Amino acid sequence: MEFFRRAAARPGRLGVLAGTFNPPTRAHLALAQAALGCADEVVFVLPRAFPHKAYGGASFEDRVRMLAAAVGDEPRFSIAASGAGLFIEIARKCREAYGAGTELLFLCGRDAAERVAGWDYGGEGAFRRQLDEYQLLVAPRHGEYRPPAGMEDRIHALPVADACDAISATEVRERIRRGEPWEHLVPEGVVGIAREVYGR
Repeated sequence: MEFFRRAAARPGRLGVLAGTFNPPTRAHLALAQAALGCADEVVFVLPRAFPHKAYGGASFEDRVRMLAAAVGDEPRFSIAASGAGLFIEIARKCREAYGAGTELLFLCGRDAAERVAGWDYGGEGAFRRQLDEYQLLVAPRHGEYRPPAGMEDRIHALPVADACDAISATEVRERIRRGEPWEHLVPEGVVGIAREVYGR
C-alpha cells in the first residue's frame, strides 16, 4: 500500500473505505464518520486498477487530491492507494501495512455489498472464506442490506446519521454535465477541485 496520508496512532480496529471516489461525496464522508463510532481509524483506499470499470473522468492524481480535500484535518482519516481493487486484495495489503493485530472492517453501502457478495470469485464459498479476513459494515442505501445466510456474524449494519440515498458520484458528474446545482453533494473542500476537474 502506498500512503498519501496516514494517521499517527496504530489502530486496533481499522475501517476500510475502498472506492473510485470520482468524485468523493458527502455520502463517502458520512460513511467514514459513522465508522469512527466503532473503528480507531478509517483509511480511504483508491485502487490503481478496478475489477469492474476502467479509469475515466478524473485521473488517479485528481482523485487523491480530492480525497485529501475531503478528509480535511480529521486525524483519524488516512488515504492510501492499492494495486488492485477486490476487497480481499485490499484486505491483504492492509494486513501487510497494519499488522496481524488490527481488525479490518470494510465499509460500503447496500448496493456495493450486493455487488461484492455476488461477485464471481472463482469458486463456491469463496466470498464466505474472505470474511474470515475482514468484516463488512453496510450502510442502508435505498433499503437495508440482508446478509446471505450463514454470514450474519461477519456482516453488520452501519447506521449513518445523514440520509445519503440520493448522493452518488454519478449524480454529481451528471449534474455538472447538465449545468445543475451539485455543490451540496460533495464536501466543501472538494468543490473547487471538482469544478476544475469535471469542467475540463
